[in-house]
Amino acid sequence: MRIAQIAPLAESVPPRLYGGTERVIAWLVDELVKLGHDVTLFASGDSRTSGKLHPVWPHALRLGRRGADPNAAYALLIEAIAQCAGHFDVIHSHIDWLPLPLLRRTGVPFLTTMHGRLDLPGLPEVVREYAEAGFVSISDHQRRPLPDANWIGTILHGLPTGSLQPSYERGSYLAFLGRLTADKGPEDAIRIARTAGKPLRIAAKIPRAETVYFKKRLEPHIDGESVQLVGEVDDTRKQPFLAGADALLFPISWPEPFGLVMIEAMACGTPVIAYRSGSVPEIVEHGLTGFIVEDEAQAIKAVNELGRLDRRKVRARFEERFSAKRMAKEYEGQYRKLIAPGEGAERERALQLPRT
Repeated sequence: MRIAQIAPLAESVPPRLYGGTERVIAWLVDELVKLGHDVTLFASGDSRTSGKLHPVWPHALRLGRRGADPNAAYALLIEAIAQCAGHFDVIHSHIDWLPLPLLRRTGVPFLTTMHGRLDLPGLPEVVREYAEAGFVSISDHQRRPLPDANWIGTILHGLPTGSLQPSYERGSYLAFLGRLTADKGPEDAIRIARTAGKPLRIAAKIPRAETVYFKKRLEPHIDGESVQLVGEVDDTRKQPFLAGADALLFPISWPEPFGLVMIEAMACGTPVIAYRSGSVPEIVEHGLTGFIVEDEAQAIKAVNELGRLDRRKVRARFEERFSAKRMAKEYEGQYRKLIAPGEGAERERALQLPRT
C-alpha cells in the first residue's frame, strides 16, 4: 500500500526531547516500511524516517526559530496533502480535526488517530459534522466523552522491542518522567517518595505556561539529593534513567489517553505505580507489571511491595502487549478495511505508479 502519515509540526519525528505522539509516529512508519509498504511522512524538515520524508516546514516549531506562526506552518501542511492526496491508497492523520474538511473531499480513504483528551467543549459538534470520518482511539477510556464518533478501533501504542534494554536488578530510586504540570502529579510523586524513604529523580520539561507553578510548588522541594531534577532526557539518557529506577511513579489526576512513559518503563523491566485514572487500567496489570492505586497512601504501600514483582515478567508482558510491530500490524488491518476491493489498483493504474 501507498500510505501517507500526517504528523504534528510542534516536534520533529522522532522528537529530539519530549514528544510522545511524534515518537509513536516514527515507530509506526518504520514498522510499516518493514512490512513492505510505501510510506510518505508529512512532517517538519528536521525529521528522520525510513520512509519518504515530505518536509512542509524547515524545523519543528517548539525547538525551531522563535516567533514562527504555527498557522502558517499548518497551512503549508494542508496544502501539501491537497496536492499529493491522489498518490496514496490511504491517508493516516495524527493532527486531530484540522485536516478533516480537506480529507473528506479527496476521495482517498483516511483515518485519524486521536492522541489527546476528548472531554473538551465543541468536540461533539465536530463529530456530528464528520459522521463518516473513521477514528482510532489509543485506549478505550479515551473515547468515552465522544461515544457517537465513528470509532473503527482502539490500537494501543507500541515501541520497538530493541529500543530500550531491561535491567532485572532492583533500582535505587523512584522515577518521575513527564511534563511538570499539576495534573501529571509531580507534587504527589515527591510526597510519595519522601514518605516511603526513597530518593526521587525527576526527568521532565517545564512548560513555559507552568513556570510559576514550578517555582512555587515544586522548586522548594528539589534539594538535589532526596529529590533531584535531571531535566528533559533524550532517548539515550532515558534508557539508564528508567532502567535504574525501582519503579516509575505515575500519579496522574487527569484522563490520560495512553501514557507512553508507562510502557517505556516496562520495556526497561521497571514496574509502574499509577493512580487509577484514564488509560492506566488498560496499560498496567496490577500485581504483575506494577500497582494501580487510589491515593498516596496506597502508593506508599505499593513502594514497599515492589520486591514482590518480577522485573523479567514486566519486560515479558511489554514484549507481548506493546511492541511496535503489533501496533503496525493492527493499523495495517485498519487500512485494508478502509480500501474498497480494487480501489487501490484502479487509482494505481490511473496514476501509472508502481505498487509496493
